[in-house]
Amino acid sequence: MRLRKLKRFSIFFIRGVLALVALIVLTNLVIFFEARPYIYKNVKDVPETQTVLIPGAAVFESGALSDVFENRVDKAIELYRAEKVSKILVSGDNSTVSHNEVKPVRHYLLEKGIPDEDIFLDHAGFDTYSTMYRARDVFQVGSAIISTQSFHLPRAIFLARRLGIDAHGIEAGDGNHLFGSYVREIFANEKAVFNLFLNRQPKFLGDVIPITGDGRNYP
Repeated sequence: MRLRKLKRFSIFFIRGVLALVALIVLTNLVIFFEARPYIYKNVKDVPETQTVLIPGAAVFESGALSDVFENRVDKAIELYRAEKVSKILVSGDNSTVSHNEVKPVRHYLLEKGIPDEDIFLDHAGFDTYSTMYRARDVFQVGSAIISTQSFHLPRAIFLARRLGIDAHGIEAGDGNHLFGSYVREIFANEKAVFNLFLNRQPKFLGDVIPITGDGRNYP
């Protein structure tokens, strides 16, 4: 009897694991194939949109941008100078006074000659889902080019489009990323679908800040 129960449990466990693996694989395939038509490598091929959206990344204590973040910002500057966009929306984590991912980017953009009025900062982009949700509801973004690395683009585009933004994406950097970055995305994709399914609201929303306005009014 005990052996029979153990056998049933083993079969149930194996089926559960296989079902979970199948779900993870299916989720990642759906995200990849939905996003792929909207991913570009060259600025000249990207369609014109309202804004370029820069998802947050690490900033050093000195205020210098990490390589990942700087690559995203540099590609956004290329898009702006090519007149593919008229505004730049920088998203990131400013959850504490000492941790601010977005103001250093404003300084970087100003140093590169980007007009202050065309720079918008999202201080509550704590994750990719919140970034896209707030871009739609707070900044009233209807169309955007997302500037980020190749491992992050499918999830970012998938979320933005599922939330109603006409989103495209361009690869930032040279494409030489750690294998671990792609592995993390496998599980981040599951979280993305879960957030969409639950229609999770970001921790903060707040007043509307139209991306068509003047960024100097919203420090």
